[in-house]
Amino acid sequence: MERATRGRGRRARAVLAAVTAAVLGVAGCDAVGGDSAAPSGTAARKERPSPRPTPVWDTSPESVAAVGDSITRGFDACAVLTDCPEVSWATGADEQVDSLAVRLLGRAGAAERAWNHAVTGARMADLPGQMARAVRRGPELVAVMAGANDACRETTAAMTPVEDFRADFQEAMRTLREALPTAQVYVASVPDLKRLWSQGRTNPLGRQVWKLGICPSMLGDADSLDAAATLRRETVRERVEDYNEVLEEVCAKDRRCRFDGGAVHAYRFGTAELSRWDWFHPSVEGQAELAEIAYRTVTAKRP
Repeated sequence: MERATRGRGRRARAVLAAVTAAVLGVAGCDAVGGDSAAPSGTAARKERPSPRPTPVWDTSPESVAAVGDSITRGFDACAVLTDCPEVSWATGADEQVDSLAVRLLGRAGAAERAWNHAVTGARMADLPGQMARAVRRGPELVAVMAGANDACRETTAAMTPVEDFRADFQEAMRTLREALPTAQVYVASVPDLKRLWSQGRTNPLGRQVWKLGICPSMLGDADSLDAAATLRRETVRERVEDYNEVLEEVCAKDRRCRFDGGAVHAYRFGTAELSRWDWFHPSVEGQAELAEIAYRTVTAKRP
């Protein structure tokens, strides 16, 4: 009887010990929750999800400003020797073009948050001033197309020197960066002016309009194929290529700048895509092609 009593006592103490251990175990699990301190160090980093990094390039900016020359103003696309910004590849509202701004913002958004500061006849030296006006709107994307008028001079000797062209473009980029450090920039290459000459020279009306002073370094004496005329056009062609190298190099140094990779320069404008008044500037169809190139570049996941 005494032994049985001692046995029951040992079993009772064992049960009590087991229950106590279970209670302490539960309390130990609660030690990392409730009001107690959270884990720190490596354990905490494993449990907390890392914040998603902000992308350097946003493929859907919410406002667009354009700077540049007559192409961005839609010159000669709607009427002879007249700007037609409503068909601009960058900011126009025309349904046949579906400009970069319309494709990015929608038609209503483009009407409210797209601004065209380009000026017909502008050269790269004018770009810093245009950029200064553009930044006052605080655009998230600035579209740039400039350089054709730097090559389209009275003579090849009057073309903008390459280093001056570089300095002016760098100044324009500094103007933007000082005001809007995170704004994005799309830079279009300068079109192939020699190809435009070769396409338009067969049109009698185009040749007559060219005589009014449109790009004389390339289009002057349009029918002449002698050695001097050939050298002159080749000199202009090479200068345009130099300008495009500058645009690409300067843009590459800015992590929020995208160059079109030479797509505009390489595009083979046909007669349907050239103005039916001067056979040199883009027509409405040509503006639509420029808009497509720009949109493709801006919305690409990688430049």
